Amino acid sequence: MSHFSQIKTKVRSLEPLQKALSDLGLNWKSGPSPIRGYRGQTREAAVVIEQDNGYDVGFSWNGSEYELVADLQYWQQSWSVEGFLNRISQRYAYHTVLAETANQGFQLTEQRNSADGSIRLVLQRWSA
Repeated sequence: MSHFSQIKTKVRSLEPLQKALSDLGLNWKSGPSPIRGYRGQTREAAVVIEQDNGYDVGFSWNGSEYELVADLQYWQQSWSVEGFLNRISQRYAYHTVLAETANQGFQLTEQRNSADGSIRLVLQRWSA
């Protein structure tokens, strides 16, 4: 019986996910690579975060999004699972917005990080 939990996300693009993980100071490796779990079980993942206890955390493509995959009994991150996913989601959204708006010709002109954790972006596009 597998001990791996799969938690749905709204993450659909790998590059902003990887940038979000780096923003949070997490050491990750690009897959496909196995995630180590209970009693030597493994699962393939597109991104793997190795933990010191030998039980990894990763993100696996399920056909429509990247799910968080981990044996939650051995969770060893700095944040709770919910806190972890909230931080990933915010940084993922940040990088997605910057990439999509850059594709449409916008440039970031101002960024303000608020005390409540929100981020305000001001973008501009010059037209001829």
